[in-house]
Amino acid sequence: MKPRERIILALDVSDYNEAVNIVTDFKEQIEIFKVGSELFTSAGPKIIETIHAMGKKVFLDLKFHDIPSTVARSSLAAAKLGVFMFNVHAMGGYEMMHTAFQTLSEFALDTNSVRPKLIAVTILTSMDQTSLKNDLNIQPGMSAQVKHLAAMAEKAGLDGVVASAEDAEMVRANSDKGFLIVTPGIRPSWVDTDDQKRIRTPKKALQMGADYLVIGRAITSQSSPSEALKRIESEIADA
Repeated sequence: MKPRERIILALDVSDYNEAVNIVTDFKEQIEIFKVGSELFTSAGPKIIETIHAMGKKVFLDLKFHDIPSTVARSSLAAAKLGVFMFNVHAMGGYEMMHTAFQTLSEFALDTNSVRPKLIAVTILTSMDQTSLKNDLNIQPGMSAQVKHLAAMAEKAGLDGVVASAEDAEMVRANSDKGFLIVTPGIRPSWVDTDDQKRIRTPKKALQMGADYLVIGRAITSQSSPSEALKRIESEIADA
């Protein structure tokens, strides 16, 4: 992939028009845009339709986490929207993930279409070892938990996982070739870390095994977003 094809630009805004303006500004440089819960709750499917009308792809980042039948129906709805990729939460368990995968596979077969990439969130990059233990009462270490969740997602038929860059190397070493690793918490050395705890630079994330890098504020909040994107692309190419 070319450097810019590895970037998923996060539309971390709540206003439909603001999101459209960002897509318009970057549609010549970026192929995939992330629509998360804030924007989707505010703008609904309309924003996805608009992005598709511009010839771009959507990563729908809603982290479905519910009983298997509900997640299956939500997955079907995402597929009907034509998104390129969406995610569920691995902590929903094997049955939930496998049911979603089966539903998507049946939909693709029935409609003679390509199903969306289905990936699973392992552990949020805003969490660290202390919060994992104290808040969620999960005793195994961070790496052990991520390894377990990623293996379960792969067994369930999923295409990959959302994992922090520091876990990417371990996931890559313990999964089949082609298993996707989508990495948030990407911060070049010249931007603030914000509320992320387990972060890495674009270059380091790719060297550790990431396929796609989710980047938002490190580009859109800079005084010159286009220049920030060029610097990130250069760092990716160097990796």
